[in-house]
Amino acid sequence: MKIKEIMNNVAEFFNEHVAPVHKITSVETTEDEGWKLTVEVIEEKEYMKKYAKDEMLGTYEVLLDKDKEVTSFKRQDVRYRSAIGQEM
Repeated sequence: MKIKEIMNNVAEFFNEHVAPVHKITSVETTEDEGWKLTVEVIEEKEYMKKYAKDEMLGTYEVLLDKDKEVTSFKRQDVRYRSAIGQEM
């Protein structure tokens, strides 16, 4: 269950440091035996609720090393949750 462990590690990291994970949309291996994931999180949920706006989804690229530890993450895109997503 390597992929499940990787997904759990990323979810724990994001819950603690960024925002709760909404969805993990891809899990891939990298050339150096690490992992690359695409993760969606709901950005500024409370602010959007307060002003009756649609929630914003942030799409992040996350890299893990061969020990399944997060080494970097970068926000790729932000869009309204109701907007149709585009594959990168």
